[in-house]
Amino acid sequence: MTAVELVRAPNPGPLTGPGTNSYVIASSGEAIVLDPGPVIDEHISAIRVALTGLTPVGVIVTHTHPDHAPAANGLGIELDVPVLGFDRGPDFEPTGRLEDGSPIRVGDDELTALHTPGHTADHLCFRLGDAVFTGDHIIGGSTVIIEDAAAYMASLHKVAGLEPVHLYPGHGPELPEAQTVIAGYIAHRLERERQVLAALRSGAANIDAIVDVVYRGLDPALRT
Repeated sequence: MTAVELVRAPNPGPLTGPGTNSYVIASSGEAIVLDPGPVIDEHISAIRVALTGLTPVGVIVTHTHPDHAPAANGLGIELDVPVLGFDRGPDFEPTGRLEDGSPIRVGDDELTALHTPGHTADHLCFRLGDAVFTGDHIIGGSTVIIEDAAAYMASLHKVAGLEPVHLYPGHGPELPEAQTVIAGYIAHRLERERQVLAALRSGAANIDAIVDVVYRGLDPALRT
């Protein structure tokens, strides 16, 4: 039987919500750490506690943003396990590369890597049975910043096609109504597209002007 323990990093903020969600995924006495987060001693100690009584077999990351990946290499060295991700990034160097469909064994279970670009080009989700660990592809309590809208929409449809029941996001609460959440994300992005087109038709001439129209009241900390 698989057990999933959430270990939330103490890094709350406008871009991280209540903090980055790290997960310890355990099966038959083995465990994988997903998204160990930033290098914060208190957080790494909490991950060690969550691993008590388990044999760690790997550290995996959804993407290389600084709130998800920097602790991975140090933890991998400490635990003497491989560190896996789609590509290298700031403060992250995988010892093994994952591709779309790559399997990752833990005990009697297997996670499957899903390449889900859009938030970032290197983003991965991980499927485990009827659940998906979504990183920053889908988060709890908010929508996400994206780099490539077309790729992001295709990735949303890709995850929806798996018909998951439960989502474990990179920020915010767990999401048990997976299909409803994904459908809401797709509808939201389509509505934003309509709003951007309407802003352009009304004379918005640059990105700042579009943001002023479409995202009225946006926290200045979220303008990048």
